[in-house]
Amino acid sequence: MDNTPVSDNSTTEGLPVAVSLGPVLEQQGLESQPTLLDQRTWMICLLALGLGVFGFLAAQALMHLIGLITNLCFYGRFSLAFSNPSTNLLGLWVILVPIAGGLVVGVMARYGSKAIRGHGIPEAMETVLVNESRIPARVTLLKPISAAISIGTGGPFGAEGPIIATGGAFGSLIGQWVKTSPTERKILLASGAAAGMAATFGSPVSSVLLAVELLLFEFRPRSLVPVALASATAAGLRLLVMGSTPIFAMPHIAAPTGWALPIYAMIGALFGLLAVGVTRAVYLVEDLFEKYVRVHWMWWPAIGAVVVGVCGYLAPRTLGVRYDNISAALSSELPLTALAVLAVMKWLSWTVSLSSGTSGGTLAPLFTIGSSLGAVVGGAILAMFPHCGVNVRVAALVGMAALFTGCSRAFLTAVVFAFETTLEPMGLLPLLAGCTTAFWVSCLLMRHTIMTEKIARRGITAHSQYSVDFMDQLRVRDAANKNVTCLSATDTIGAVRKRFFSKDHPLHHHGFPVVDEQQRLVGFVTTRDLVQPDVSDLQCVRDVATTPPVVITEQRSLREADRLMARHHIGRLIVVPADNRQRVVGILTRSDLLAAHRQMS
Repeated sequence: MDNTPVSDNSTTEGLPVAVSLGPVLEQQGLESQPTLLDQRTWMICLLALGLGVFGFLAAQALMHLIGLITNLCFYGRFSLAFSNPSTNLLGLWVILVPIAGGLVVGVMARYGSKAIRGHGIPEAMETVLVNESRIPARVTLLKPISAAISIGTGGPFGAEGPIIATGGAFGSLIGQWVKTSPTERKILLASGAAAGMAATFGSPVSSVLLAVELLLFEFRPRSLVPVALASATAAGLRLLVMGSTPIFAMPHIAAPTGWALPIYAMIGALFGLLAVGVTRAVYLVEDLFEKYVRVHWMWWPAIGAVVVGVCGYLAPRTLGVRYDNISAALSSELPLTALAVLAVMKWLSWTVSLSSGTSGGTLAPLFTIGSSLGAVVGGAILAMFPHCGVNVRVAALVGMAALFTGCSRAFLTAVVFAFETTLEPMGLLPLLAGCTTAFWVSCLLMRHTIMTEKIARRGITAHSQYSVDFMDQLRVRDAANKNVTCLSATDTIGAVRKRFFSKDHPLHHHGFPVVDEQQRLVGFVTTRDLVQPDVSDLQCVRDVATTPPVVITEQRSLREADRLMARHHIGRLIVVPADNRQRVVGILTRSDLLAAHRQMS
């Protein structure tokens, strides 16, 4: 490294350069080693705890609101109890109830907020990716009300979708009321969403995983800790109020034997294919509405509700939330033929209704369809191969999780969710086998998921895979240029110009570190400073070295260097050793970062 100062033996009057420029260096300095959790994380964690409480209260309020609307519309009574709409005595009049609900939702979407349409998660993903996690305040109120009306009038959705969307919207709203960055608002949004799911199902771990796989687009402590706190708070309150009974209780299952495990893996692959078909069907029907239904989209939910009403008349179990359908499939409480009819009618009702743009969700319908068809497939396999070791209830469990995995590719969420909501540890191995093959088939045959297809059509890319940033693994010392030319603070401008701005010595540098007589870094000068016409040849370098030096130690990562350049709007950093931050050992430029990127990519 050439750090020999250029000198014309001139002298310096006044204070030493190290004294006059030293304070600038001290103020600028090098940021301390970053921590995994900073002081701001404490504030976000406190807000997340509050979101956990809100998620539980929102879940309870929405359940009661759905119960109230269901009782009023199907039974003509005033009650907040969560009731079953399938036992109504309306006869053919039952078809009109979902249509009335669709009309109300359409009006709310047109004159309230269009954002209440759909199942919530794609809209939340879009908000995170392109709108700095800002959700309008009115959505926080209109989304749960519209969903309660849709579900309470027989819509084939689960309550968890709007609860997740409401929690996320409130988290975003808190992030807008409190001064937060876009990243912090994203964490609050994900915390609210996770709290909503945990409060609904009592599944805190899978709620965190859902936030990671579908909303956060990162896996870092500063994101995981608040989300986990919100999820644990909501699930803890649910445990305190509602007890520890799993929401999808099923008889205990034994460990898989014989050929059962590979058969469960094949069932998972089959449901991966089914997930591709289900996803494409939803968007095909949505395209048909866009192309052929000529009336304003405000009327579409009512048109889709015609199918909901007809299916509800023919198969009453398709109406409303009906989490007990999932429990019935997992416990073999219904005949296989009844489960087959339920799966087909639920799929038809849900597909048309969701595609029409009403307010609803995807989780419970997919779990219902998957568990019902899983039991049917398991029963058929057992009938053909009685000694294969397949358990119909385990097949239903695998079908439930595998269909959701294939549609959403939230692989870990599906496996853990199925365990948390049943508390059957012997189901974990079949779940892992089935969900893995479903995930593989879905990735192989489908570019976008049911969650990302909508935003992909709008030109928004949702990243579905995470990897270690190789720029975080490369050190500054490996990419920096160690052949650095330093200028002496006592050099005259004339001597520097003669050396570096002549035809015989073409300039290859855009900036120079400035050092004192002891080779200590005291400043930085750019070529623009040196060529200013009002700068005399007789002036010293220290007179124009007004740019404060921004330094980085050689053991830091290139990603940290990149962030430091961006923060200070500069294109080069002075590299120093960790034990002596005034000794220049190299210089790192944007070109060096690009070269490292080309080498590793």
